[in-house]
Amino acid sequence: MKLNSIEDLLHQELKDLFNAETQLVKALPKMAKAATNPELKAGFEEHLEQTEGHVERLEKIGKLLGLKLTGHACKAMQGLVEEGSELISEDADPSVKDAGLIGAARCVEHHEIAGYSTAISLATHLGHEVIAEILTETLEEEKETDAKLTDLAETLLAKEGEVANK
Repeated sequence: MKLNSIEDLLHQELKDLFNAETQLVKALPKMAKAATNPELKAGFEEHLEQTEGHVERLEKIGKLLGLKLTGHACKAMQGLVEEGSELISEDADPSVKDAGLIGAARCVEHHEIAGYSTAISLATHLGHEVIAEILTETLEEEKETDAKLTDLAETLLAKEGEVANK
């Protein structure tokens, strides 16, 4: 796709987000299965449901713009998912693996937060207020997920510290 305008750039960003979210729909069940901490496992399962909703919102945006969102690969998400897969296959202490899964998930969230923020800025600039509102709803969920992951990481690491100090 040739980028001749800000509209083209928005379309490219939406395609990238769509592919990233569809990759996550496939990756999150694997992460949930690999997690040993019940709260982390539940968090991945909950985020899978949210991610399916993110895909639906992006499909709605595609219809509003008359834009086909398929046919593009988000290489950044491919790399993040691959790193997560490598971590899953590591022979590691369960609590260490859980901490690594949280780190991998936070990297994914930060990538998505950047992508949605960019798309919102572009949509707003172009006067696509309804699209910006839909994207903002997803952005807020991504930020909430990152905050939950951060809190869980701090809780798990605090417990590890208690064990190490005994």
